[in-house]
Amino acid sequence: MHAVEVEQLNVSYFENIALEKLSVRFMSGQLVGIIGPNGAGKSTFIKAIMGLIPAEATTIRLLGQSTKEARTKVAYVPQRSAIDWDFPIRVLDAVLIGCYPQLGLFKRPTKQHRALAIACLERVGMQDYADRQIGELSGGQQQRVFLARALAQEAELLLLDEPFVGVDAGSERVIIDLLRTLRNEGKTIVVVHHDLSKAADYFDTLLLLNRRVISIGPPTDVLQPHIIEGAYGNPLAFLQKAEVSS
Repeated sequence: MHAVEVEQLNVSYFENIALEKLSVRFMSGQLVGIIGPNGAGKSTFIKAIMGLIPAEATTIRLLGQSTKEARTKVAYVPQRSAIDWDFPIRVLDAVLIGCYPQLGLFKRPTKQHRALAIACLERVGMQDYADRQIGELSGGQQQRVFLARALAQEAELLLLDEPFVGVDAGSERVIIDLLRTLRNEGKTIVVVHHDLSKAADYFDTLLLLNRRVISIGPPTDVLQPHIIEGAYGNPLAFLQKAEVSS
C-alpha cells in the first residue's frame, strides 16, 4: 500500500508558486527524505498533505484515506522554530498530548496513558526529564520529547519537518536510530532534511524538490551530480561537502 499518494498538488502564496503539479507516491514501511534548496517547498509539501495550508490537488491520500479520515493515524512534528518553547508545560504533559486523538475532547489521560507516555520517553532516552519544563531543555532534548509525543500517538505515518536542525550529535544518533527501528516495525516516516552528505545513509527513498519534483527514488539514483545541479545549481559544492563529511 502507498502510505502517501499525491497527484497534481499545487500551492501558491500571494500568487507566488510554492509547489507546482507535484505528484508522488511513497510505499509503506519506508524512511523517506525530502531534500532540496531553501525555498524549494519541502515544508510546504508536508503542511499541504496534512491540510494545514490551502492547497489544490487531484488526489491527497494518506494510508489509503483522505487526510481527515487518516488524521488519528498520522503524527506531525513541526520545525522547532515554529514552537513556543516558553509555554509552561512539563515534558510528560507534552508527551501526553499525543494521546489526545484517541481520548477525544474533554477526557483526561488515564494511568495507562501516563504509562504509555513514560514508555515513549524511555524510547528516546528522556524518562529522567519527565517533570522538567520543556523550555529548560536543550534543542536536541526538545526534539526527542516531540518525537516521544509522536510515538504516544501510536501513528502509522510520521511526518517530521527538519528534526535534526539545532540538535547535538548524540540526539541526532538517537533520533535516526529510533526512526530506523520504527521503519523496521512497519511505520512510514517522511522527513524534511537539509544535509545532503547524510541523506544516502539515512533514507531508503529520496524526494528532491524545487517547487516541482526533480527526482524521486533510491539515494544512489537521486544523488547524482547532474540531478543535484538541476535543483541546486552547483554539484561540485555538494560533492565537496559529502567528501569532507565522509
